Amino acid sequence: MKRFLFGSTPLYSNLLLASSSLFTTARTFTSGSTASFVTTSSPSLTGRTITRGNLHSSLTATVRNNNAVGASLLYPTNTRTMFSFEFQKKLPFTLTGPPIRDLCSPGKCQFGSEPQSVPLLEKFPVSSTSAVLRFGLPNEQQPLNLSTCACILAQAEINGETVVRPYTPISTNAQTGSFDLLIKNYGEHGTMSPYIHNLKIGDRIAFKHIDGNVKIQAEQFDDTDRILMLVGGTGITPMIQALHAILGQNKNEAKTKKHVTMFYGSRNSQDILGQELLDQWASDHKDQFSLHHVLSEEPDDSNWTGLRGMISKEVILQYFEKNADKDGHGDKNAVRVFVCGPPPLYKALSGPRDEKDQMSGVLKELGYTAEQVYKF
Repeated sequence: MKRFLFGSTPLYSNLLLASSSLFTTARTFTSGSTASFVTTSSPSLTGRTITRGNLHSSLTATVRNNNAVGASLLYPTNTRTMFSFEFQKKLPFTLTGPPIRDLCSPGKCQFGSEPQSVPLLEKFPVSSTSAVLRFGLPNEQQPLNLSTCACILAQAEINGETVVRPYTPISTNAQTGSFDLLIKNYGEHGTMSPYIHNLKIGDRIAFKHIDGNVKIQAEQFDDTDRILMLVGGTGITPMIQALHAILGQNKNEAKTKKHVTMFYGSRNSQDILGQELLDQWASDHKDQFSLHHVLSEEPDDSNWTGLRGMISKEVILQYFEKNADKDGHGDKNAVRVFVCGPPPLYKALSGPRDEKDQMSGVLKELGYTAEQVYKF
């Protein structure tokens, strides 16, 4: 929630805040009134004018993209007024709801080895570079039926070439008729991400799912007491799926007693994908989930009080292994480690992603074995 408060001067006042390129909607508020609205793919805005004396004025506010508002206030001479409004992102349930354990075994995904075209249904801006995109499914009466942590492949013809990229949905099999992808737009440094961000509602794109997209299943870590997640950037999406399986309540299953510690590396505090969801889960499931954000490029003069730098041996020792020893869970052999992120993260922590049976880097120095580490 962002709250803006302005003091104005007599005559005509034009106000512009955090300029952005995308207009989504506009609404006029009359003096002394309160109004709110929500539109598809835009935030919600609540506005109120607070008047002094006999004032007849109107406030026109325009929501732009995700974090920008333009407003103009027109009122008679020799009067003063204060007005304020609150600005809140409209986020999908998949970034605000509780964890849901709704498992499906491999081989049942609606998408098969042949690409199938589906429409973009909704788009939810999350930050200046990321959004949740909701796509339809071939069978609108069924869920995606994707197994735990598995990904699907987006396929499109871009500049005369067939481009294929993997994405792990953040939605679960409890969602019928659609699925959600949390995607960062890498702009000129990306190919698929700007293409998919530029899709309009109703535009179609193809997806497929092959055997190689199946990852570790929930049953394979259900009997693990302690899980260490080392994550960077967009590598968070498979971990969200794993957390759904671990933290989600199922009335027919006993509550798991395992504990997850996550170190999540991002560039800065404005670049943390899924932060709202993860922070809420860490608050709601303190006994099962410990979350440590690690920012590598956060400005020195910001008010960030969390960890800075990189996910390192020292960070893991201080915030994971020492706490485990203190709580009586210090048996390193009982730990399962998940690593997911960009190539430099693998190189530093576990060794290259495609070297599944080999270990190097920080985890090897700490004594973890290849059998304990799963490289997504």
